[in-house]
Amino acid sequence: MNALPLPILAVLLLALALAMAAGLLLHQHAQRQTTAQVIQRALGENATPAHALPDELAFLQGSHWPARWLESRLGRLLVADEDRRLIQQCGLPPVRAQLTLLISRAVLALGLPVLGHLAWGHSGNALSWSAAAFAIGFMGPKWLLKHRAGQRRERVAHELPLFVDMLGLLQSVGLSLDQSLQVIASDFQHVLPVLGAEVAQANRQYSQGRTREQAYQRMAGLHDNQHLMDFVALINQVDKHGGAIQEPIRQFSERLRVHRKAGMKALIGKITVKMTVVMVTTLLPALVIVTAGPGFLAIIRSVGSMTGS
Repeated sequence: MNALPLPILAVLLLALALAMAAGLLLHQHAQRQTTAQVIQRALGENATPAHALPDELAFLQGSHWPARWLESRLGRLLVADEDRRLIQQCGLPPVRAQLTLLISRAVLALGLPVLGHLAWGHSGNALSWSAAAFAIGFMGPKWLLKHRAGQRRERVAHELPLFVDMLGLLQSVGLSLDQSLQVIASDFQHVLPVLGAEVAQANRQYSQGRTREQAYQRMAGLHDNQHLMDFVALINQVDKHGGAIQEPIRQFSERLRVHRKAGMKALIGKITVKMTVVMVTTLLPALVIVTAGPGFLAIIRSVGSMTGS
């Protein structure tokens, strides 16, 4: 077995060092989070510091260098704003997910070309395979984040009508808007896993001193859902100017039903067109054979008998 070339060995050692550093950083960050949770439970669940930051900026309070390094110019260059938005849409812890994304990109972008060189090093397309492996290793984690974020956006679209109906139901039994949102966040997260978690996070920010508009602005613009933006704007307007919210919620729920019916009709129309193409390509040849086959056989037989005579 031939020895590995020196550049390949250096890249392998670099990838191994990055993996070990990643494990150490993630282990230290997990230990700090565990310690912070223990201290928070010791101080009391309802004891919230006055200087607490919102969840998406809470990691800036830490003094450990990975979190602050992610906010530096180099960190924002390697983990772009689009990547951070995808992480937020996926509902992942910001610091740990950003570190995992950065280190997985580095390890895969270095490791896959090495594997490609070992597999196709003696072929003429070794450089092309290595470049393709580098691109896949660098963009692969982002593609996974996009896939998961897309799934969560679809779940938000499915959960929104139930969320609106449930909020209207809680309002109809006499609960206030704050009580209704607290009940949804605490008791119905198994029914609304995505929106329930977002409402719970917005409630925490609201209890920490933010206005309702500021607390729910993240939930409104994060998942790129226009109906969710409109509903959050409705809640903010009612909270700001006062008034009954039962009738606006009922009208908004009816609007969502009409929109879903229109979407289902459009989907049925698309499926009908696709089924027409399938029927033409599969059933039409069989129909021609069944209907015109006997006629063609009769013509062939008559022509054969005339030729024989």
